[in-house]
Amino acid sequence: MTAFAYQIFIIAFQFLMRFAGLFSHKIKLGVEGRKSLLADLDVSFPKLVNGRPVAWFHAASLGEFEQGRPVIEAFRERYPDYFIFLTFFSPSGYEIRKNYAGADHICYLPIDTKTNAAEFIRIVKPRIVFFIKYEFWFNYLRELRKSGAFIYSFSTIFRPGQVFFKWYGSFYRKLLTYFDHIFVQNEESLQLLKSIHIDHCSLAGDTRFDRVSAIASSVKDLPLVAAFKGDRVCMVAGSVWEADMEVLIPAVNALKKPVKMIIAPHEIKSEEIESWRGKLSGSSVLYSEFVKGNNQEADYLFIDNIGMLSSLYRYGDMAYIGGSFGSGLHNILEAATFGLPVTFGDKGYRKFQEAKDLIEEGGAVAVSNVENLIRLIQKWCDPVVRTQTGEISKAYVARQIGATNIVLATVQEKLG
Repeated sequence: MTAFAYQIFIIAFQFLMRFAGLFSHKIKLGVEGRKSLLADLDVSFPKLVNGRPVAWFHAASLGEFEQGRPVIEAFRERYPDYFIFLTFFSPSGYEIRKNYAGADHICYLPIDTKTNAAEFIRIVKPRIVFFIKYEFWFNYLRELRKSGAFIYSFSTIFRPGQVFFKWYGSFYRKLLTYFDHIFVQNEESLQLLKSIHIDHCSLAGDTRFDRVSAIASSVKDLPLVAAFKGDRVCMVAGSVWEADMEVLIPAVNALKKPVKMIIAPHEIKSEEIESWRGKLSGSSVLYSEFVKGNNQEADYLFIDNIGMLSSLYRYGDMAYIGGSFGSGLHNILEAATFGLPVTFGDKGYRKFQEAKDLIEEGGAVAVSNVENLIRLIQKWCDPVVRTQTGEISKAYVARQIGATNIVLATVQEKLG
C-alpha cells in the first residue's frame, strides 16, 4: 500500500461505517458519536485544558483501555499538572468507559483522514501521546511527528504474519518509525522489530498484569455470591458466548459430581440467557433475582449486569474463560491472579502470549470438546490438583508485574 492508497482506503472506510451503521446499533453509536466531534472540540477543548500540557491516551476498545489503565493512573499520579485526554475507536470501549474518572476528557477518535488528523492535532496539541497495543494510524502519526509531540506505543505485540514483516509492507514499516519508543510484550516481538531495523524498542512486558494485580488488591466483597457458592466447588465462566456454552452446558450436565457455576455472559442478552438456562439440568437464577432472595439453592448463577466479573473470580475454584471457540480469547489474567486453574477453547488462544505461557507452565488447559472439559473439571475437583494448578497461575502473574514502571521510567527521561 502507498500513502495515496491509504487515503482512499480510509475515505472508503468512513463511508462504509456510515452505511453499516444503518444495520448495526453498535456501529451506529460510533458514527453518531463522531458527528460534529471536531467542531465541538474546537470550541470546548481549549477551555477545558486551560493552558495545561496534554497527555493523550488512545485505546481501540475496552480491552485495550483496561490494558492501558495502569499507565494512565500512574502517569496522573506522577504528573498531576497534565490534562489527561482519552480516546476510543470502538463503541464497546467508549460507551462503557465514557465516565471514567481517571481522565479529564473522553471522546471517540475521529476517522484517520488527513483533514481529521490535522484538525484534531491542531485542537488537542498533545505534548505526549500513548497508543495502547495495536493502534497504528498513518495520518495521526504523521501529524503528531510534525507537531513535535512525544509518541509511545506500549503493551504492543507483533507476530511474524503481520504486514510489517512482509516484502510488501514498507508503508506499514514506515509507521513504526514515527514512534519515539515502542514497548513490546515479549522477546519475539522485540526480535521481529529488530529484524526490520526498528531499534527504538524495548521489552517491557504487558501492563495488563499490573492492572489485574491492582484489581485483586481492591476487589469488591460480594456476600451474596459467597452465599451462593457455600462450601461447594464452583467454576466461574467468564465472558462466555454461545459457542462456549455449547461445550459448557453438556459438560456440566454430564458431571457425576456436579459443581456450582457462576456464568457471566460477554453480552447481556435476555433471550440467550433464558435459552441457556433451559438447557441446564440443574436449577438456575439470575443475579438480579437472586438479590431479592429468589432461588437461594440454585446450582447456576447468571450474572445479568456489567462490571462484576473481575470480583467474581475471588469466589471461584476454577475458571472457564470464553471467546476462544470464536474470534479470540478474553482476559484470563483476572482469574489467574486469584490462583484459579484456567481453561478455554482450543481455537482462538494462540494470539495471546499469556495463554500460551500458562499452558506451557501447567496453569491452564485448552479444551477441544465436551469430553475434554468433563475430564478436566473432574480432575480439578481434586483439591490437591486444583490448588497446585492454581498456584502456577498465580505465580505466573506475580512474575510479570512491573511493565508500567518500565514505561514511565522512559517517559521520565523526556518529561523529567
